[in-house]
Amino acid sequence: MSFRVPNQYRVRSGFFASDDASGNNGAFLVRLKHGQRVQVVASDDGGWEHVSVSRQDRCPTWEEMCQVKALFWEPEDCVVQFHPRESEYVNLHPYCLHMWRPTDEVLVMPPKGMVA
Repeated sequence: MSFRVPNQYRVRSGFFASDDASGNNGAFLVRLKHGQRVQVVASDDGGWEHVSVSRQDRCPTWEEMCQVKALFWEPEDCVVQFHPRESEYVNLHPYCLHMWRPTDEVLVMPPKGMVA
């Protein structure tokens, strides 16, 4: 299992700039298969690998999230999107979704037939 960033999409200038020395942390402007772009912020701090995916005009689709997942994780890596308690909601961007994976434990999955 490995978390990685697609450095070819790394934002290297401006407010969100980072470089390869930032490791798995930084902002990325990713061009997807259908030609659209999504903004991605990635990090691997605090015991979690995290990727946020946003667009300017709408929330990312399942297919767009799958494409981003494939860029940052291996095919057999399991990542999740959380729905926290309503009292803990934080919404900094109206069209942003997140994927998470703990670094120190394996995620427990429901039985295969239930995740369809």
